[in-house]
Amino acid sequence: MFKKFLLAVALCATAGCSSVPITGRNQLSLVSDQEINTMSADEYQKVLQTSRLSSNASQTAMVRRVGQRIQQAVETYFRQQNQSAQLEGYQWEYNLIEDPQENAWCMPGGKVAVYTGILPITEDENGLAVVLGHEIAHAVARHSNERMSQQMAAQGLGGVLSAAVGQNPSATQNVFLQAVGVGSQVGLLKFSRTQESEADHLGLIFMAMAGYNPDTAVSFWQRMAAKQQAGNIELLSTHPSDATRIAAIQRELPEARKYYTAR
Repeated sequence: MFKKFLLAVALCATAGCSSVPITGRNQLSLVSDQEINTMSADEYQKVLQTSRLSSNASQTAMVRRVGQRIQQAVETYFRQQNQSAQLEGYQWEYNLIEDPQENAWCMPGGKVAVYTGILPITEDENGLAVVLGHEIAHAVARHSNERMSQQMAAQGLGGVLSAAVGQNPSATQNVFLQAVGVGSQVGLLKFSRTQESEADHLGLIFMAMAGYNPDTAVSFWQRMAAKQQAGNIELLSTHPSDATRIAAIQRELPEARKYYTAR
């Protein structure tokens, strides 16, 4: 573990780091946004081609409506911070996939998928806004870029994505899919604890800016907790325990409420 830490520090110094919006945390950044967004667009189309899109027009419209409001909030936030350049190349898409998985994700570049299995837990648009705010936060915080950079470094794939694809396309694709969490059966809880906490934090702000009540995040995660299997031990997991997550969200609500105006 210590050797990996030293490697990350060295790579940060030689190849560069970026910082997460709002939190300001430094992160390893070996993969360019253009490269990972292009790969995302390709992989997203593969997912759509091998999945069954929902035929429920009202639910599909809800997913796209909530997603677009979160998107507008994100774009507004980045514009206010003079950081709109970080969203260059985003081509937002929202699709509802007919699948019992209690899952949703957002690939880099704004490629969003929601599985019908999570809708009974979200219950309404506010609950869905919690999910989409969280997942879109992962994308704009460049968490997948960070994970992919770490995995490429650990596997010796180098620091240029196009070169890695040429050297070992199968391994690079697997690294990408692991980095974005596509195909994972663990639902929303697929990133590191730090990244999950950041996505909760940013997601609260984005949903509040979009006009959704951030207080509803607590009840959503309580419903998610009820669905989790018993024996969730925080020290052995890669994400916060349910109790820790909910407590952290409750601490962050006063900040999120400052951004909230009901629509």
